[in-house]
Amino acid sequence: MPLSSSPPEPADEGTPQPPSRLSRQLGTFDAVMIGLGSMIGAGVFAAIGPAAAAAGGGLLIGLALAAAVAYCNATSSAQLAARYPASGGTYVYGRERLGHAWGFLAGWGFVIGKTASCAAMALTFGSYADPDLARPLAIGAVVALTVVNLLGVQKTAWLTRAIVAVVLATLATVITAALTADPTVANIGPVTEGGISGILQAGALLFFAFAGYARIATLGEEVRDPAHTIPRAIPLALGITLVVYATVALTALLAVGPAALASAAAPLTAVVEAGSLPAATPVVRIGAIVASLGVLLSLLVGVSRTTFAMAGERDLPHWLDAVHPTRRVPHRAELAVAATVIAVVLVADVRGAIGFSSFAVLFYYGVANASAFTLSADERRWPRALPVVGLVGCVVLGLSLPPASVISGTALLAAGAVVWLARQHRRKPSAPEPEP
Repeated sequence: MPLSSSPPEPADEGTPQPPSRLSRQLGTFDAVMIGLGSMIGAGVFAAIGPAAAAAGGGLLIGLALAAAVAYCNATSSAQLAARYPASGGTYVYGRERLGHAWGFLAGWGFVIGKTASCAAMALTFGSYADPDLARPLAIGAVVALTVVNLLGVQKTAWLTRAIVAVVLATLATVITAALTADPTVANIGPVTEGGISGILQAGALLFFAFAGYARIATLGEEVRDPAHTIPRAIPLALGITLVVYATVALTALLAVGPAALASAAAPLTAVVEAGSLPAATPVVRIGAIVASLGVLLSLLVGVSRTTFAMAGERDLPHWLDAVHPTRRVPHRAELAVAATVIAVVLVADVRGAIGFSSFAVLFYYGVANASAFTLSADERRWPRALPVVGLVGCVVLGLSLPPASVISGTALLAAGAVVWLARQHRRKPSAPEPEP
């Protein structure tokens, strides 16, 4: 019996499915799983250390701030995805609500920023699996997961379910080990240790972890009944992720404190080693490997769908706008993204990629919030104040990142603006020659 996605959810009678060139096979459960696979892993295994270094005992405040901004962004993305159920996410929303230039810059920032994230997650996998072979293993992971994605979105959803189950079991092991390490509130230290700037920077770094819910929106052409499924799936995936992150962060702070988390190359391994369950250390190592693969899998899907959407509008080379005749996936876009990620893996730095990606994604969601603000009362599902708070939050967190991330992110957007202007100039029809 072949593997299949969750059972079809009936659409409302009289509500036709929006037209799609891709295959609509994902239900609410699958969409939530893809969102969880995108979020659970990156923040816990990669961003919690730098965030602890920035905020100290205020780490949990930074986490709450990141979650609040993410919630505002999630509601904006959810209602826009219901209005525009197409591949591309904010690239589509910005183009339709604010103008083509804003949509292009959002898509440009997402594709380049998330390509760096793909490389970071691939290298995280390689480093945990075998530090001496990190880059070859990272390339192998990109190739293998691209093959899975090329087999069809159902296979992607099935593999994501398995990865999420392993990662949740690993984090449960971390929490159990932390509780055996004589946890105490004194380990947390003063919450004002990093100051307001440290808390804001921690929030910006941890936002990197929450940003994965956008993957649900970028799969808009592969979700059944998207007008109902996406607005349910995005907040649900975000809420589950927040509960998991808060529980892990709190127990880690109680067990070893922010200084130990900040100084450790693998923060959760340090938490486990402080407890009395030495057998749990290899479990965490395996969990980190699986988690990085899960995030990489979903990132490759999201970047390829935005690339596909931009190619369809001629904002990227048009040959990328192709759908496989049998599996109905954007195969050329997926292959092009994989090749680019492999090239970046050869020169990438994991920690630097987190800040760079955070800046690009915060701009992306800033455009999403501005787009949601323009929705009419009939189109809105949440109060209009939420996209305003989300937009302000994106700006504040973006400017709170390390200067190198702000500078490189600004340069990224400036380069995108130059590309946009150049393409617009080429598109202008030449003036007709005067008749003799």
